Amino acid sequence: MELHLKIVGAILILLGVMHIIFPKYFNWSKELSSLSLINRQMMYIHTFFIALVVLLMGVLCLTSSYELAGTPLGKRIAFGLGIFWVVRLVFQFVGYSSKLWKGKKFETTVHVVFIFLWTYLSTVFFGTYWL
Repeated sequence: MELHLKIVGAILILLGVMHIIFPKYFNWSKELSSLSLINRQMMYIHTFFIALVVLLMGVLCLTSSYELAGTPLGKRIAFGLGIFWVVRLVFQFVGYSSKLWKGKKFETTVHVVFIFLWTYLSTVFFGTYWL
């Protein structure tokens, strides 16, 4: 499981860093302009902290894969991370309308890639706990 934890770590670091492009890619300056200042700032701040947590999960997996896989505390942490990612997987199905991706090649591809990614992350973390 240590190898998979290191792979997950690299993926999560990349995913955390990718959040930097969200405001520009999703055109937040225009899209969020109708929101109140507090709601607009909450979007930016919450996105920053989600990115930070995902990045730190990745660093933890890269630097402490042995401890996550080989100690009782590490296994409990892995179990908690498994819960986090399986809930994210569920939200991939129930949180986003199919209108956002159905019939659109790129968006459908991204949707499916994320289904596989969240499944892989959930499997690695739960596998780390149970093995």
